[in-house]
Amino acid sequence: MKTTGPGTATDTVTSRLTARGLTLAYEDRTVVHELDLAVPDGRVTVIVGPNACGKSTTLRALGRLLKPAGGAVLLDGTELSRIPTRKIAQAVGLLPQTPVAPEAITVSDLVARGRQPHQHWWQQWSDADERAVTEAMERTDVTALAERSVDELSGGQRQRVWIAMALAQDTDLLLLDEPTTYLDIAHQVEVLDLVRKLAAPAADGTRGRTVVTVLHDLNQAARYADHLVAMKAGRIVAEGRPEDVVTAGLVREVFGLEAVIVPDPVTGSPLVVPGAPWKPSAPSPRKAS
Repeated sequence: MKTTGPGTATDTVTSRLTARGLTLAYEDRTVVHELDLAVPDGRVTVIVGPNACGKSTTLRALGRLLKPAGGAVLLDGTELSRIPTRKIAQAVGLLPQTPVAPEAITVSDLVARGRQPHQHWWQQWSDADERAVTEAMERTDVTALAERSVDELSGGQRQRVWIAMALAQDTDLLLLDEPTTYLDIAHQVEVLDLVRKLAAPAADGTRGRTVVTVLHDLNQAARYADHLVAMKAGRIVAEGRPEDVVTAGLVREVFGLEAVIVPDPVTGSPLVVPGAPWKPSAPSPRKAS
């Protein structure tokens, strides 16, 4: 099973970031096998799959944190290995799964670190840097936290600050590795709503950012993705619009789970309801008085 491309037949889907025959390994253990992927521009692409299927490994390779054992990742048609590191950092922002902030650093100082790829030895800070930081903090609603220590923030606030730093990097492509890890449900929704806003077109029609994120929760992935990629054992099993990809057969094949797929009552996106074996116990019969 493999669908292709988001949207309708009339959509013109372009892709700046692609993988061709991508094989990834840690020493002698191959994790991803000859993977082909075209990330749709201006959309939210979500990668899902069981533990150890290669999701985060693939994301690391898309951000050039992992050298391919075979094949290549291309940005605008050029292999990442041929592009200077500074140029990649100006085009692709990557937020790892568990980033660690320097001790006692303030929110504004951490967000400002996103400007490092745009600075030079002869020009350490500019008006453009200031604008980028200010706009990033406004978009992520962390301006009021500017002078707070990152250590003092809640999980949801801290994650918004990390995303603000990635936004200040001012890249068209944003890679997020499990941005909802360790967050409660309210903060998960808060972060994923922000991700959707980042990819939304601007008021003047300018295309939004291209976002690729890894998520564990299939229902969240189906709700927030424009383009869903399901992986198993280092290979793509299916990709396309969530409504085309998320089926009982796919959930069984990828996750080994029997499930019923129903429409989400809020968004209409596919909602996965696990099937047997658990059942609620029957109420005890009332004794006659």
